[in-house]
Amino acid sequence: MNKIRVCRVVMMCGPGGAGKTTYAKRLEREGWTRLSFEVEYWNRGIRTMPSAEVVAEVAADLKARLLRHVAAGNDVVLDFGFWFRRQRDEFRALLEPQGVVPETVYVATSLETILSRVGDRHGKQADDWPLTEQTATEYFGRFEPPTPEEGPLEIIGA
Repeated sequence: MNKIRVCRVVMMCGPGGAGKTTYAKRLEREGWTRLSFEVEYWNRGIRTMPSAEVVAEVAADLKARLLRHVAAGNDVVLDFGFWFRRQRDEFRALLEPQGVVPETVYVATSLETILSRVGDRHGKQADDWPLTEQTATEYFGRFEPPTPEEGPLEIIGA
């Protein structure tokens, strides 16, 4: 009898520059599928912050790809940011009918560390999305850290 493999889904969580992509790429090297807005924008030739319509189109495409990977039993890391609880809840609800409870990996990073990293971004590749110090500071201020009440949570320092 064949045993159905239940896949794992990890939601990377943290403000811009926290170190989420570094962690997600490690999982990707271990065989996970990595889905990323920035990679998708880059692949579409988008090099600046897209319109709300494009963001919504990319989000729909990424959700559909996520569901296809889950149906195939593939482990997936969502290298998105998940800055707000409502976003995390939306993906939990999307995955619940598939029998998957996503894990949140929160990369807890100080603003000082983030600001030191964003200066090294030059927009030369998808994972090198440039951020100004002002924008990174604004993102940091708006970020809603996840809590254990939301579900499986791992907090790592970066």
